[in-house]
Amino acid sequence: MPNQPTTVANQQNPSSRRSNGWWQSLPWWSKYLALPLVCGFGSMSALLVSLRLTPLPEGSMVNPTHVDSANGQRLAEWTLKGDRTLYVSLADIPPALRNATIAVEDANFYHHLAFNPLSIARALWVDMRHGHVVEGGSTITQQLAKNLYLSQDRTITRKVKEALYAIQLELHASKDAILEAYLNNVYYGHGAYGVDAAARLYFNKPVEDLDVAECALLAGLPKGPSLYSPLVNPAAAKRRQQLVLQRMVATGDLTPSEANAAYAEKLTFQTMRSPVEHAPYFTSTAVAEAKRRFHLTQEDLYRGDLRIQTTLDPLLQQAAERAIATTLPKGSQLQAALVALDPQTGAVLAMAGGRDYTTSPYNRALAERQPGSTFKGILYTAALQHGWTPARQVNSAQTTFLYDQDKLYTVHDYGDIYAHRPLTMREAIARSDNVYAVTANLDVGPDTVMKLAERMGLDSPMKPYPSLALGVFPASPLQMATVYATLANGGYRVHPFTVSSVRNERTGGTWGTRTHADRVLTPQVAFQMTDLLQSVFQPHGTGYAVRGYLHGPAAAKTGTTNADVWMVGYTPRVVCAVWVGYDDNRALTLPESHLAAPIWAKFMGTAQQRLPSDWFHPPAGLVKRTIDPLTAQLATDQCSVTETDYFVRGTEPTESCSLHPAAHSQGADTPWYRRWLRGWWPPGLGQR
Repeated sequence: MPNQPTTVANQQNPSSRRSNGWWQSLPWWSKYLALPLVCGFGSMSALLVSLRLTPLPEGSMVNPTHVDSANGQRLAEWTLKGDRTLYVSLADIPPALRNATIAVEDANFYHHLAFNPLSIARALWVDMRHGHVVEGGSTITQQLAKNLYLSQDRTITRKVKEALYAIQLELHASKDAILEAYLNNVYYGHGAYGVDAAARLYFNKPVEDLDVAECALLAGLPKGPSLYSPLVNPAAAKRRQQLVLQRMVATGDLTPSEANAAYAEKLTFQTMRSPVEHAPYFTSTAVAEAKRRFHLTQEDLYRGDLRIQTTLDPLLQQAAERAIATTLPKGSQLQAALVALDPQTGAVLAMAGGRDYTTSPYNRALAERQPGSTFKGILYTAALQHGWTPARQVNSAQTTFLYDQDKLYTVHDYGDIYAHRPLTMREAIARSDNVYAVTANLDVGPDTVMKLAERMGLDSPMKPYPSLALGVFPASPLQMATVYATLANGGYRVHPFTVSSVRNERTGGTWGTRTHADRVLTPQVAFQMTDLLQSVFQPHGTGYAVRGYLHGPAAAKTGTTNADVWMVGYTPRVVCAVWVGYDDNRALTLPESHLAAPIWAKFMGTAQQRLPSDWFHPPAGLVKRTIDPLTAQLATDQCSVTETDYFVRGTEPTESCSLHPAAHSQGADTPWYRRWLRGWWPPGLGQR
């Protein structure tokens, strides 16, 4: 056979066949699959090298929730840190706590690189079924990454970041170092971060002194600190402890008998202390309001990174606490409460709910007691709205009233002291005359008075009885301050608040309180009442004895029952309500029944210096007239006792005093001794 021509095309190098034959022998489709695998491997390698070379970010525990005053002064940190939280080395953490944590949180911790594939696959399946992140599948390393560097948001983006940080942690630190950091950073509830803080919070002992039963209980808490807290839900905590012990048996860390013995052990828990440091009554109220208004949970507060900006004025708060401390008898069980508001906005400037929060956290500023004659501020406002004028007179004498056609009600003044003559509204307020009050109540109508009380801020249940006028239906100091704020701001009902804003320091989100006010009185009626309430500080008025503490004009009303004593009043910039009494409603002694006024006046004296202002100016539509209180007619130059009142135009007196005609008709002919006696005529202002 002739030789075939040799060509380049059919010549092959043997070494070339050895190097390329395997690639060429692969199916065509596998070559396309291999390319992304090679690229993916290269990218993963580059990522790992990058994560290894890149230093970890500055890790930080979650910042505590800060509760600040209006000027930024720190009132409380709602995360227990500082001296109570110590970083503990892994060698000082009991093996039982280490083993329990690994058993219940991440049994393969020492055998994986940052992730547990089975847990992740299960979590992804659950998440896909729900359409959002429901189950985490996180290892201890991932949880540490989240606690150190990320927020608590359950989002896909956060999970990706968590995975990258977890890989970086495993590339930079040993397993023991990661476990140590985790145990010192993980959240155990009620503000306790780390095993030492948790051991001291729940058991009042350092972590190295915990036994197996205590370790198992703590190890079960990070899964749900609020759900499994033994201080809140001991039954759930016990069930969780049992699960942890069972896992420890499964991992070989305990024998069944050891687990049973630990489960049977009776644990004693430490009483949790409050993190409040300053103005505790106010701060506790503000935190409760923040939770309610901005839908925060207790765990949100304890997890931290929140800043709660409150309305508290620290100087006024000190003045409130000092006024109570220097007035109430030392060693007595007598209690007091004080609330001060900005009448324009409703912002709470100061709040004291008792003498000592540590011995009695019950906040009496929010407790309802009989307000006594301070209710008359509402009553006379209603009377002015319905046709009464400051010149309206009622005879001051023991009186029996007929109401509901066949019912009788006899009214007594305090101490059965009566003027035994007609009183004007100004005199009735100064004396706190009960006969005048009940007369006005029945004339205007109790239902009318009750409706106005509710509109002004008093929403406690009331009944349309004659005694409504005397403040027999309970109200809180905060409610009474709200009522009088309506008079102080010209007729607007404000809504008290203690929190001005909440800010999430990590996300930057801020939520603020929106203030609003509702018009319930005309400015004329509000001013008339303000002017009339100044009479309390005139000679023989119920607040005359404490006028020396004040640094300017003020409007106020006192109130006294057998078990309660009050004073509520205001200036243009501050309204304050004070209550004094016993928690058990025991009767007050005579000296004790005079203690609310000095507390109020001491505080308001400081408030007047702290927040100075011009006094109120009469609005348009009012006219000023001077009258003789004996006749309620226009005073003449012969009237030795007069009062000046404001009237809605058209309702003012027009006739001159008939008892004391002007000098041109009587003056020269009046005997000297009658003029002399008239000069000594008492103003008719009694004690209450």
